[in-house]
Amino acid sequence: MDLDTPALLLDIHKVDHNLQVMADFFRNKTCQLRPHFKNHKCVTLARRQLAAGSAVGLTCAKLGEAEVLADHGFDDILVANQVVGSIKVKRLVEVAKKAKVGVAVDAIEQAAAISNAARDAKVEIGILLEVDLGMARCGTQPGEESLKLARQIIDLPGIRFDGIQAYEGHTVYLSDSQQRYIKTQEAMQKAVDTCDLLEQNGIPCRGISGGASSTYATVGIMRRMLELQCGTYATMDWRYQELVPQFQIALTILTRVISRNGDRAVLDIGVKGAGAEFGLPKIKGHPDVVIPFFLAEEHCAMKNVPSWRVGDTVEFISSHACTTCNLYREFYVHDGEKVIDIWPIEASGKLS
Repeated sequence: MDLDTPALLLDIHKVDHNLQVMADFFRNKTCQLRPHFKNHKCVTLARRQLAAGSAVGLTCAKLGEAEVLADHGFDDILVANQVVGSIKVKRLVEVAKKAKVGVAVDAIEQAAAISNAARDAKVEIGILLEVDLGMARCGTQPGEESLKLARQIIDLPGIRFDGIQAYEGHTVYLSDSQQRYIKTQEAMQKAVDTCDLLEQNGIPCRGISGGASSTYATVGIMRRMLELQCGTYATMDWRYQELVPQFQIALTILTRVISRNGDRAVLDIGVKGAGAEFGLPKIKGHPDVVIPFFLAEEHCAMKNVPSWRVGDTVEFISSHACTTCNLYREFYVHDGEKVIDIWPIEASGKLS
């Protein structure tokens, strides 16, 4: 591929394989798929995910991502996060004028602000009560604390109570598959029990939205699960692929050798070009190449390299696809060595 580097590559056959594997799992199940846009932030790929089937809409991490989707005609969007502040609430209302939209809350102040804005704008906004399963991030505690908040928000004007959001984020990277299965079930059962508690107290609870690409097969068959917010499955990275090898690594970065000295080489990429939160990058097709550290902004030094020459291109595999995609503005979609399309990453950099 004759491209300037670094360039974000997407293997079309591997992407389509991944989309099909996930869609097939959810086919004819009560729980359905709500792919997480934060993984790739690309409108074209999002449309492809919906076309693969078994999907009810899209999940976002940020309101800015939801705005991009609404502007491109997507009509069922969940912001799986707290939307706080008068400016953001006004933006949320504008999205609700274009699409069915939902948002997570874990405090009455959040819900009340959204309710007031929705009522004044004569729109309806869905509310998911977020329950903390042990990740210690956002969310009310399971059980009575969640019931108390549900009672406060259920009758607020301008909102639609859509059930519970619960993310088992502290279990998704457990390397031992049996441990991951056990811990994921234990965690998500807290959300199931909370959903039951709401129903027992007269609060209709449609179900639970949550899950991840490495836990979908466990969570997707549990009682009360309504939809799963799987993200990384579409592109994959080497860390996630260790956990769910049925998916293929479709995402790589084309880089170039810019310096060569003995058994060492330097590539034209650093931490500004690849997410490395979950481990050092790897080199496609060259497992023996060693990357001693990955801290430089624009360089990656390696040792034990093969007979690369200055100017040769190398494919880089990140340990975190989501933060990598956020750094680029387009995917170079390829079939083998041929670039067949360029897909814009419309929501790249949407941090608010």
